[in-house]
Amino acid sequence: MALSQYNAKKPTWVTCPQCKSKSIYSADNPFRPFCCEKCSLIDLGEWASEGYRIPKAITPEDLI
Repeated sequence: MALSQYNAKKPTWVTCPQCKSKSIYSADNPFRPFCCEKCSLIDLGEWASEGYRIPKAITPEDLI
């Protein structure tokens, strides 16, 4: 298969987890799966401020 056939593939579109806009999921987008740096930094800020949490403590029974 020629290299040009690989480049002819349709782009994969994903929904940005932060703002819900559509963006291309490829190596050309360094912020994937986010659409831009702003959305990536907003998400990082949520993690850093412990905005995302597991709802309850994990017990040994949960691991079985």
